[in-house]
Amino acid sequence: MTTPGLRVDAERNRQRIVAAAREAFAECGLDVPMDEVARRAGVGVGTLYRRYPTRADLVAAAFEEKMQAYAEAARAALAESDPGAGFRAYVERVCGMQADDRGFTTVLTMTFPTAKRFEADRDRAFADFMTLIDRAKAAGALRTDFVAEDLVMLLMANAGVLTATADAAPETSRRLIEYFLQACAVAAARPLPEPPAPRRMYRAMLRFASPKR
Repeated sequence: MTTPGLRVDAERNRQRIVAAAREAFAECGLDVPMDEVARRAGVGVGTLYRRYPTRADLVAAAFEEKMQAYAEAARAALAESDPGAGFRAYVERVCGMQADDRGFTTVLTMTFPTAKRFEADRDRAFADFMTLIDRAKAAGALRTDFVAEDLVMLLMANAGVLTATADAAPETSRRLIEYFLQACAVAAARPLPEPPAPRRMYRAMLRFASPKR
C-alpha cells in the first residue's frame, strides 16, 4: 500500500518535473534532452520516465495550462462587442504567447491522443477562431479573403523574426504583427494568390517546427 508520505513525494516530483519541462521547453524548444529536464527538476531520469513514459506525455503535461490559455484567448476575443477589436486582440495575444515560449508553435502542430483535455481545448480554440473570423468579416473589419491558414503563416514568420531579433531588436516582432493586422483590416487593392490547402499548410508547419523529421 502506498503511504501518504510517498504520495506527497510523488506529487512533489511531478510538480518539479512539469515546472522544469516548461522552463526547458520555453528556453530550448521541444527537443531538449529528457535527462536535462530531469536534472533541472532534481530527480532521476527513471523517476521522470515512470511518470511520463514518452516525450509527448511530458509535452502535453507541460503545455496543458498554455493550451487552456490559448483556448481562453479565442473565447475572450469572441466576447468583444467589436469583432475587429476581438480579432486584433486575439492575434496579438497568441503572438505574445509565442514570443514567451519557443515551444508553443511546435506544440500547435502536435496531437496528443491520450491527453483528452488538451485536445478538447485545442479543438475549442480552433472552432472559436473560425467563428471569430466569420464575425469580423461580417462586420467589415476583416478582408474577405482571409483564411485560418494566414494566421499559421504569421506564426511561422514571427517565429523566424523572434529567433533572429529577440536579443538585438525585440521590437521587430511587434512591427511584423502590426503590418499583418493592418493588411488584414484594409480593403484589398487586388486579390491575394490562392491560399495553400489546409493539409499542405499543416505539413509545412510540421516541417518548420521539426526540421529533423
